Amino acid sequence: MAYVIYGDCIDVLDRSCVEVCPVDCIYEGARKAYIHPDECVDCGACEPVCPVTAIKYHDDVPESQAAFIEDNARFFLEPLPGRDEALGHPGGSNDLGPTGVDTPLVSSSPASSRGA
Repeated sequence: MAYVIYGDCIDVLDRSCVEVCPVDCIYEGARKAYIHPDECVDCGACEPVCPVTAIKYHDDVPESQAAFIEDNARFFLEPLPGRDEALGHPGGSNDLGPTGVDTPLVSSSPASSRGA
């Protein structure tokens, strides 16, 4: 696995991480961003620009946020709600654009007052 965006990103979607990612591996859901675990090159460029410090290397994710480690991968490996197929390896977030959908974990999370 690679870097992970965890729950503190929900309803923030600042996009600073997307803008600095040199390999275009950060994808936008409806309420949260997700890092593709196979596309990430572990450069760490995204971590310091996150305004809510919601990005960590998977080994450094706080225990209270551990559910987001697998959930981050689930975004790509399992069909998202309302879709027949998993995203898989889309080849870059710029070409795909915002997906408009999140994993059930994120979708069911309470609304955050941090949002834009």
